[in-house]
Amino acid sequence: MAMGAASVSLAQDLPATHIRVLGNFSSGVQTQKVEKPFWTKDIPERSNGKITVEYNNYDVMGIKEQQLLRLSEAGIADFASTDIAKLAGDDPVFEGCDLTGISPDIETVHKACDAWLPVIDKVMQTKFNTKLFGLSPNPGLVFWCRDGISGLDDIKGKKVRVNSRTMGDLITALGGTPVTTPFAEVVPSLQRGVFDCAITGGLSGNTSGWAEVSKYMFPLPVNWGMSYQSANLNSWNSYAPEVRSFLEEQLKDLDKRLWAIGEQAHNEGVTCNTGKDPCTLGKKASMTLVPVSDADKEKLRTIAKDKIVLEWARRCGKDCAAQWNDTVGKAVGIQIPLDQI
Repeated sequence: MAMGAASVSLAQDLPATHIRVLGNFSSGVQTQKVEKPFWTKDIPERSNGKITVEYNNYDVMGIKEQQLLRLSEAGIADFASTDIAKLAGDDPVFEGCDLTGISPDIETVHKACDAWLPVIDKVMQTKFNTKLFGLSPNPGLVFWCRDGISGLDDIKGKKVRVNSRTMGDLITALGGTPVTTPFAEVVPSLQRGVFDCAITGGLSGNTSGWAEVSKYMFPLPVNWGMSYQSANLNSWNSYAPEVRSFLEEQLKDLDKRLWAIGEQAHNEGVTCNTGKDPCTLGKKASMTLVPVSDADKEKLRTIAKDKIVLEWARRCGKDCAAQWNDTVGKAVGIQIPLDQI
């Protein structure tokens, strides 16, 4: 209510402003429940109609995630959102707060990404003409398998769909073969046996039909598929100061709501896929849940410490790694040995 009252107060003095938004993946729960209504309903209403929004999802527009930052840089959209790990080809710094295996729970990844956000924002502004407003989680990314597994040791010899380089480093360390496949192609690929297992969020896969083509879920979060909210700097600087102030407050509200639904979606990713309650965001399925042992958790963290963060640091550079040690490293309790870079 306080946010609404403040918005009405601010909105009375806003000049008419039109913004173009390329939103996140269209079928995502966070997109459907929070992001899309935020832009298409909340912003126009809270601004008393002074701000109008043209909203489209990047996948509906036929745009690949890897292209989104470059489109933002060029000003094709005023605001944009997608999975930030997909931008690692432009700069490895984008993977820094969600490296595979460093955050066992959502509280830890929240601290890590809060610490790393200013680093990403500086790179976006100086190299890509883009301003970063927030980072928020998908449900924890877990294993979906066609055949039974008992833990991480059973990944050896299997082909596993991954969605980031550091996730591929994990599968390689476990003796498996990482396979990169676009999200929309995973269901037919699992059906045809192109790979044995695939990794994505528990609820993300649920709402996209993964439970229909895989039988076993191993709910060890390997990372959190962080998404970002950003604006083209030229667009942002062109807005009247009162519009920028209004949008900054609204985007803080969006960030809180995205974190809240991310945590809810993570929890329901297990209950929905195993046919239990609560299941308010997805659909009940009948997958078999594979218990996560303490040994599996420790194995994941050991691979993260000994291999994943070091390999990432070599791509990002010694200065980047030193910055990571002072920020993300302190949040997750891991330090990169700088003498090995």
